Amino acid sequence: MADVIIRTRDLVKRYGDITAVDHLNLDICRGEVFGLLGPNGAGKTTTTLMLLGLTDPTSGHAWIDGHDCTRSALTVKKEVGYLPDNVGFYGDMTGRENLVFTGEMNGLTKKEANERATGLLERVGMTFAADRNAGTYSRGMRQRLGIADVLMKDPKIIIMDEPTLGIDPAGMHELTALIRELSVKDGRTILISSHELYQIQAISDRVGIFVDGKMIACGRIGDLGRQLQNEGLYMLDIKAEKEGMERAASDSLLQTILKGIPDITVLKKQPDGSLHIEAKTNIEGSLLAVLVGNGFVLREMHERGGDLDEIYRKYFEKAGESDGGTDTEQSGTEKHGLKEDVDRLLHRSAK
Repeated sequence: MADVIIRTRDLVKRYGDITAVDHLNLDICRGEVFGLLGPNGAGKTTTTLMLLGLTDPTSGHAWIDGHDCTRSALTVKKEVGYLPDNVGFYGDMTGRENLVFTGEMNGLTKKEANERATGLLERVGMTFAADRNAGTYSRGMRQRLGIADVLMKDPKIIIMDEPTLGIDPAGMHELTALIRELSVKDGRTILISSHELYQIQAISDRVGIFVDGKMIACGRIGDLGRQLQNEGLYMLDIKAEKEGMERAASDSLLQTILKGIPDITVLKKQPDGSLHIEAKTNIEGSLLAVLVGNGFVLREMHERGGDLDEIYRKYFEKAGESDGGTDTEQSGTEKHGLKEDVDRLLHRSAK
C-alpha cells in the first residue's frame, strides 16, 4: 500500500447551523498531486485551514505525516508550505528580499537564505525581476514568487489554493509544468484546491470532487469515468450527415432516428453542430448500425467519459439529485466563518 502522508477521518467543521465540511475521509499518498475540486463555498478552503492547524475541527481528526494537525500544529507547519489564492508580499521590498526574509524567519542564516533564494528565483523563472520591488509584479509573477517563497522552507508537502486563477494561458502552462515538476522531480506531495478543471486534469494523479462539504467522488480521472459507466452512464459526441440532404433536415432526421434507440437518455445538439448522447449502456455498436442502415455517414465520434469537466458535471448533478439541490447559502456563511479563522490566523502564526 502506498505511503499515506495526508489523512482525515470523519473530519467535520460547522459554522453555526452550516456544515462547511461534512465527515471528510481522505488519504493522499506521498509524492502525488491531488486535485481538490469544487465550487466556491464547497468547503475546500475550510479543509485546508484544518490541515494547516489554523482552525480547529468541530469533530474528527486530520494528520499530516503522522502528526495530528490540531495538537501538533507547529510541527505540521514546518513540513507544509501554503500558497494562498492571493499571495501577499511586502511591496516595497524586492522579490529577492522577500525570499531572504522568509528564509531567515524559517531559521536560515542570511548567507544560506541568499543562496537558496538565488537558486529558487532561477528555478521559477524570476531571475529577471529578482531585484524589482514586488509591488510591481503581475499576478503571474507573484504566483511564481509565491512558489519560490514556499520552497524557501523546503517543505515535504505544498498546499495550493487556486494557483492558476487569473493567469494568462502561457503563464498557466509554465506554472502547471513547474507544479508537476515539484512532485515528479522533487518527490513533494501537492494538494491543489481549485475549480479550474482543465489545469487540474493536466497535472493531477487523483482528484476529489467536493460539493456542499462532502467528498462525493475520489480517484483517478479514468477510474471515475469508468465508475460512471458501471453506474449506467455512457457519453458520446457524434457528427453524422445524410449525403444529398440539407444540413438542417439531416440533423432533424438524425435526432428522430436516435430517439428510437431505447437506452439513450439524453440527446442534445451542441454549439459546434455535434450531438451529445448519454446512454445507460454502451451503444456504439447499435448506433453505427442505425446510422449505416439509414444512409448516414459518421464524420466524428468521441467518447466523453474521460473528460474531467463531464465527470465533474455528472457527479455534481448526482449530488444535487440526492441532496435536493446545492445549498447556495453556504458560501456566504462559510466565508464569514473563514474570515474569523483568518483573523485569528494573523494573530497566532508567523510567515
